[in-house]
Parts: sequence; structure tokens; C-alpha cells
Amino acid sequence: MQRSPITTHILDTNLGKPAADVTVRLWMERNGTWEAVAEATTDQDGRINYWLGNQERLCGDYRIEFEVKEYFQRQKVPTLYPRVDIYFTVTDANQHYHIPLLITANGYSTYRGS
Repeated sequence: MQRSPITTHILDTNLGKPAADVTVRLWMERNGTWEAVAEATTDQDGRINYWLGNQERLCGDYRIEFEVKEYFQRQKVPTLYPRVDIYFTVTDANQHYHIPLLITANGYSTYRGS
């Protein structure tokens, strides 16, 4: 199976482990409106590699929405950030865009991965 042109993973940097079973949604902005493109749950390695299937690769503005509240609730850890949204722009439809999320209960960061 070919991986999606947009992929993600979540690493809980406090534990040094992947964040499994987190609901993640991908949105694309079209004509000023955000449209849901895909939804998936992170695997045991905290990854989503196959959520777009054979969809056409389109340039534009995207948002990945990570529902981390339930993840932290399962650990019995209060979190300041119940949801994390990462906005990014696809400028070359032939490239792969890997958008990781590094989280703790009180902070997060991201970068463009490979």
C-alpha cells in the first residue's frame, strides 16, 4: 500500500513513547471554507500513514486536528491543550508532507518531517 501524500505521527515527549489511539482529522481550505478530508486514529506507533488513499494530490492550505484530551485522560494527566491544530501549506503536490506532533500535557511543537 502506498503511503498518503500527507502523514503524521504523535510522540509523547514526557514519556518518550508514541501516542496511540488518538483521533486525528485532516482538513483542507477550499474557497474560504474548511472541508474535512480524512479522519483516522493513530496506530500503536503513534502514526497515520494511509488516510488519503488514492485521493488527488492538491496544493493549498491544510489543517491537522489532534484530539489529545482523551489520550491524556486515559493516563490520568490533566492537559492544558485538549486539541492541537497544525496549519500548513502544500506548495508542491508531488512532495510528501510529514507533519509530526511532539506533545506533553502542557506544551507541544511540530516540524516538517521526512
